[in-house]
Formats: sequence, C-alpha cells, structure tokens
Amino acid sequence: MKTFSKLAILSAASLGLLAGTASAEIVCNDVGDCWHVKERIEYPADVKVHVYSDDWKWKDHEHYRWREHAGRGYWREGVWVDIK
Repeated sequence: MKTFSKLAILSAASLGLLAGTASAEIVCNDVGDCWHVKERIEYPADVKVHVYSDDWKWKDHEHYRWREHAGRGYWREGVWVDIK
C-alpha cells in the first residue's frame, strides 16, 4: 500500500475515534432540574447532580423538568451557577 493511502486511512480512523468521544448527556440535580450538556465536566464536591446518557427519560411518576441553559454550570435553588 502506498504511503499516501496509509496516511489517508489513519486520518479517517483518527477522525472517527474523535467523533466517537463526543459526549451528549443529561444532568439533573436533586430537586428535579434537568439540562443537556455537550461535555462532561467536574462539578464541585458539594453539588449533587446525576449524569445520565442522552437517551435517558424519566418515568411518569417522577418529578423532573427541563431547564436548559447555555454554558458550563448547574442549577442551584433556581439559579444557574457558571463553572469556569
């Protein structure tokens, strides 16, 4: 196999691996506020959140609500707290 072809295959494989590492998840706090995140972040130790896969759905008897917000952070007592 020619060197160019090998490089092309390696590049395509690398892009595929990078694309596979992208994360989309759902995060919910203890009072039921939920939001989507595009990357996994480290939350402060005192923040109680649960991280779920992007296809997670709550059950009919559970009390959650969507509270989307742009950026990195979390909901605490109805207020969005940014994480830098």
